[in-house]
Amino acid sequence: MKDILIVGGGYVGMYTALRLQRKLRRPLKKGDVRITVIDPQSYMTYQPFLPEAAAGNVQPRHMVASLRRLLPKVRILNGMVTKVNHAAKRVTFQPAEGEEREVGYDVVVMAAGSISRTLPIPGLTDVGIGFKSVAEAIALRNRVLSKIDLAESTEDPALRKKALTFVVVGGGFAGVEALAELEDMAKDATRYYRNIKPQDFHWVLVEASNRILPEVGPEMGRWTLEQLRERGIDVRMETRLNSAVGGHIELSDGTAFDAETLVWTAGVKPSQVVNATDLPIDDRGRIKATPRLNVEDTPDAFAAGDVAGVPDVTMPGEYCAPNAQHAVRQAKVLADNIVRHLDGDELKEYRHKYVGSVAGLGLHKGVANVYGVKLRGFPAWFMHRTYHLSRVPTLNRKVRVVVDWTLALLFKRETISLGEIEHPRDGFRAAVNS
Repeated sequence: MKDILIVGGGYVGMYTALRLQRKLRRPLKKGDVRITVIDPQSYMTYQPFLPEAAAGNVQPRHMVASLRRLLPKVRILNGMVTKVNHAAKRVTFQPAEGEEREVGYDVVVMAAGSISRTLPIPGLTDVGIGFKSVAEAIALRNRVLSKIDLAESTEDPALRKKALTFVVVGGGFAGVEALAELEDMAKDATRYYRNIKPQDFHWVLVEASNRILPEVGPEMGRWTLEQLRERGIDVRMETRLNSAVGGHIELSDGTAFDAETLVWTAGVKPSQVVNATDLPIDDRGRIKATPRLNVEDTPDAFAAGDVAGVPDVTMPGEYCAPNAQHAVRQAKVLADNIVRHLDGDELKEYRHKYVGSVAGLGLHKGVANVYGVKLRGFPAWFMHRTYHLSRVPTLNRKVRVVVDWTLALLFKRETISLGEIEHPRDGFRAAVNS
């Protein structure tokens, strides 16, 4: 029996397993092949919907897909791979509870994705929050709404100003979309507050380079910058975060102010598991992959997505960007190449035609550059939703997302903070100690 082990259940891992499950239907049924996916979560997150989940436009459970439901013929193990010993073809698996154990394989697929790339900035780990998971998106939503509640309830002007100051570091897709959606939600929420107006908020976007949203091109990036500034958002270009100790924000342009919310979206880096493997690693900490998505000079090993440095054959000398568009497309080629590998056939190269990029900037607002067609405002927002709806896995998820959007059109947005769900035992402990 051939054991195929997939490390990671995100875009690459889930879509690769899904295609292998279909391509290897007969060998799986006969027991000639076994596919295993290892991931800390039992679901795949459709990350482009994180901003909409943070704004309350999409329910959190509707932007995730159950691995066990999608992959009934695949063995799912929930936990962490802490070491990969490809020479022995074994990985060290650490479940959520219990002792670690070794899991063997014949073919390994490294698809562990990425984590936030942080810098040694004083105070960042104490006050900052990332934006790569459902938990972070929902925690951020609850935090923003709870700070508005705090500002409404306090009579201390300094505390009020600090509570209503929100900082996002990083001007890529994650940072701009998160900030735009949350600003739109917060402005909408002010209708329910007596003493808070939209102009009381201080939204700050900090970007180290001289442009935002580079994926949509210079023209659309400049338009987005203008739109954000017209909305009163304080965008600081060519500026870095120097310190965030105790919520006191210090920027490289000399500006200093207090903020209780700091969102870090300044890039990603490969999952830390790459540092515990005997696979070849490049100077950026990625697994060295070939255009055929197998690991360089390493038999029976494949890699794709954010964790891999995949040469872009359409642009010699460049590498495929770490984004969902590449991950989903690579998964298809990767699965087919694994089947070819098992059959002893020649592997095919991953080639792609760049579609373009779309970004949501709040309700009915967006920017897009697709096949050279540049759109802004409502048409771009509509294209953004249409495109991502087509990419959400399973009809079940698609229908639920459409229902969420339809209800949002018919009824006012919910602006309730449920921050207590992050500390569910506090009330019980207080009762015990009373």
